[in-house]
Amino acid sequence: MTSKSEPPARILVIEDDPGIAALVAYQLTRAGYRVETAGGGDGGLESVHREIPDLVVLDRMLPGLSGDQVLKAIRQDPATRYVPVLVLTARREEADRIEGLELGADDYLTKPFSPKELVLRVEAILRRIGGFAGLADHEGGVLRAGKLALDRGSMRVTLGGEDVPLTPTEYRLLRVLVENRGRMQKRADLLEAAWEAEGRTRDGVRTRTVDMHIRRLRTKLGHAGEWIETVRGFGYRFRGPEPAG
Repeated sequence: MTSKSEPPARILVIEDDPGIAALVAYQLTRAGYRVETAGGGDGGLESVHREIPDLVVLDRMLPGLSGDQVLKAIRQDPATRYVPVLVLTARREEADRIEGLELGADDYLTKPFSPKELVLRVEAILRRIGGFAGLADHEGGVLRAGKLALDRGSMRVTLGGEDVPLTPTEYRLLRVLVENRGRMQKRADLLEAAWEAEGRTRDGVRTRTVDMHIRRLRTKLGHAGEWIETVRGFGYRFRGPEPAG
């Protein structure tokens, strides 16, 4: 829920079913958010660019531009790539959830859904993203591994001097791994660090989600992605080289 001292977060709901769109808008408005709705992918993407929202609730199956195409467009545009997206869809299979997360979704909620869970998911995402700025250390400092650099003051990640466009969640994961170089990090620990979640489930976040974000992080890091090792059955470990001279 938004703080009374701050303007309400603006949430864009892109959903072609008028009944579901109205339900989502009602629940989020009741929770104190400012809500706008769009009935299709084309109109939804126009709304995103007209006034960048604090969060997007996105149906995957939309007329015109599909939800997947909208999500790709959001992630590819430097102006919107950090906008959190909660995917809301009737596609319930694990493969569908994995696909949605790999496309860049921050979370995934299937229909039919609990209105209370919807609000909790939105609150959890905004709390994490709101804390993204707080990740900047007051003492700053740069973490390095070979040609990979994480500037903790600006939260900028570069590889060989080129920017690596990470989402806040991906940045959190990479930072935790690099800060604990050589030490195995359990999935549950990464959940707590990157999602502020404890145990196997909290706010609907599952340890399987860690694997999907690690996979996406490895892809963005290119050859440096190989430095994130899988410790089978436990978690992950960063074994990058020493800082380049």
